[in-house]
Amino acid sequence: MIDRELADLPPELRWRKWMRRIEAVLFASPRPVPRADLARVVGQGAALDLLLDDLAAELADRPYEVVRVGEGWLLRTRPAYGAVIRAAANVGDRKIDLSERDLAVLAAIAYHQPVTRDGLAEIFGREISRDLIGRLAARELIAPGPRAPRRGAPYTYVTTPNFLVAFGLADLRDLPDAEQLRDAGLAGS
Repeated sequence: MIDRELADLPPELRWRKWMRRIEAVLFASPRPVPRADLARVVGQGAALDLLLDDLAAELADRPYEVVRVGEGWLLRTRPAYGAVIRAAANVGDRKIDLSERDLAVLAAIAYHQPVTRDGLAEIFGREISRDLIGRLAARELIAPGPRAPRRGAPYTYVTTPNFLVAFGLADLRDLPDAEQLRDAGLAGS
């Protein structure tokens, strides 16, 4: 059991210790860490948002940053250092490696979620294979959503926090709107 309150420390040291705990948890986690999990390592009187803001400010000139992804936070390398890391650490290229069709279906799910395979078929004018859905699910970019409230209660699909991480989004509101996509020539009329 950890001492969350740290009552024996002066307030400024307590704050710094809480920041370090949050940083350690974010550093160790490969996935976004939910607010409730971060709250378990700091005292009840701690303002978690302010701690995260202070940590982000402290890391401002570092090669990594604290980012909000969905309902959690993540410590990640700044994009400007990607090529350096790939060259020195031999991590390879971590592209999502999806076909154009896979990306189109993923985008449709992101914009229309929760959406069924039938709903996707209406969007694309043809059936969307279970294999394609399986590829997106295997990469943890989509997951089953709520059952559709109609006959047979078909599965729906929604994007995951991993989708947000993969595309550098804090939440779905960061997706470009359809008008912006059309203006850029990236979507049909």
